[in-house]
Amino acid sequence: MIALDRVLPVVERPDIPAPIIEYGPLMPLIIVFAVAMLGLIVEITFPRGKRFVAQVVVAVAGLSAALVSVVLLYSDLPEVESQLVARGEIGGVGSVAIDGPGVVTWGLILIFSILSMLLFADRTYENGLSVFTGRAADAPGSKDEAEATAARLEHTEVFPLAVFAVVGMMLFAVSHDLITMFVALEVLSLPLYVIAGLARRRRLISQEAALKYFLLGAFASAFFLYGAALAYGFSGSLRLTEINHAISSRDDAQAMILGSIALLAVGLLFKIGAVPFHSWTPDVYQGAPTPVTAFMASATKVAAFVALMRVFFVAFGGAAWDWRPVIWVIAVVTMLIGSVVAIAQTDIKRMLAYSSIAHAGFALVGFSGAYVGGPEGNVVTSVSAVLFYMLAYGLATIGAFAVVMVVRDSSGETTELARWAGLGKHSPWLAAAVTIYMLSFMGIPLTAGFIGKWAVFSAAWAGGAWLLVVIAVLLSAVAAVFYLRVVVLMYFTEPAGEGPTVARASYLTTVVIAVTVIGTIGLGVLPGPAIELIQHAGAFVR
Repeated sequence: MIALDRVLPVVERPDIPAPIIEYGPLMPLIIVFAVAMLGLIVEITFPRGKRFVAQVVVAVAGLSAALVSVVLLYSDLPEVESQLVARGEIGGVGSVAIDGPGVVTWGLILIFSILSMLLFADRTYENGLSVFTGRAADAPGSKDEAEATAARLEHTEVFPLAVFAVVGMMLFAVSHDLITMFVALEVLSLPLYVIAGLARRRRLISQEAALKYFLLGAFASAFFLYGAALAYGFSGSLRLTEINHAISSRDDAQAMILGSIALLAVGLLFKIGAVPFHSWTPDVYQGAPTPVTAFMASATKVAAFVALMRVFFVAFGGAAWDWRPVIWVIAVVTMLIGSVVAIAQTDIKRMLAYSSIAHAGFALVGFSGAYVGGPEGNVVTSVSAVLFYMLAYGLATIGAFAVVMVVRDSSGETTELARWAGLGKHSPWLAAAVTIYMLSFMGIPLTAGFIGKWAVFSAAWAGGAWLLVVIAVLLSAVAAVFYLRVVVLMYFTEPAGEGPTVARASYLTTVVIAVTVIGTIGLGVLPGPAIELIQHAGAFVR
């Protein structure tokens, strides 16, 4: 017998330290993941007739528990802000950074997700069924689909899928290295691709929306991953802080640095719907089930914006003079295209889609105004302004799509704007809610939208982007045209032929509309507490 150690050289094993995980600060994320897993167990074990109610209870109660955990975490933020997952060598920051902006973003994502889950749970759509198809495998218009509807089958998997998307959004917002951020991007995107194609009505359009959303997401992921590879090439690390150190200390990799910035920007700008990466966004908004559209337009957008700011402020802060002019141009083009093209829309969901594109541009104004490398307070002001803007935009957006769910006839939702003529006479309270949302989108005083625009414009002005602010104000006036058109249509236009048909809203949808109206007005009349709460969060951990 020959001893192997005499034949083969002895290789010393590297001393790889075990990761140090602080579970306390991660508790909201752990709770949401547990809720998603519990939803899968419910799907397996519960009888089909009892799954829907059980899934609604699990999703709403679980997300509410996570929101309570976020509130408790925020109250102890000064003590736990330095406790990070998988501690690294630089600044003690590892794969995940539990900091003020990340915790506030968690709260916003959970608020929007809870409201969206209430819309998911609406079962007044078709004889007591939800908006989601009974069996996704059935061909649209087939005999099997008719049998599934007659048997009152419902897709209850949408709830755990949506909660898994929330897990990805929350991880996306606090990721401190690019691989963790990429994994979070995939976790939040894959469930959305599926549920976007599950509409009960207009199945082909819904499936087309899912396919287009998948292709958009695939492009975004490919660009993001290539940008991460280039970042690793010049820095030797995927952690944001170490990338920033490499940028500050190296002058021989300028082309690789700029390539990484460009590719990562493309991947992230896809997710917020900025021009020119917006091409199929209106098609996705129009074709997806309306509750899914509300969910994507609010929760996904805030997670993507925070990830965008974290990457550029933390990883590429040393190259701000290189990327800042490009972001200015993208902000202007996004506001311009979103505002102008929305005027020509005749479908309310497509109009709201271009509205979301325009609002992405307005939020980019606040992002562009941050003077990275200057006073830290300027970056804090910019981040808090964008977060408040996302809060105001998200509430009005969810409320607007909730109303879209209610205005329907026997053939489904009547999204043609012409069918909304005379809504003010037919349903005054519903028209009043839509008016409040439109005024907030315009940025009219005493609404949350006014405070949000004031915040991002002020942050940009303080950062020296006064020309960008002037352009944004002018384009806000252009955007007001299509918002006012909806108000005029509801109150001052007689319907041509059949007027608007309003279904009896479920209690859950009524709660969503009431909460979003109260929130939109409350944040406009008394914005101080919310602004202070967001500003108190501070800056990103570096």
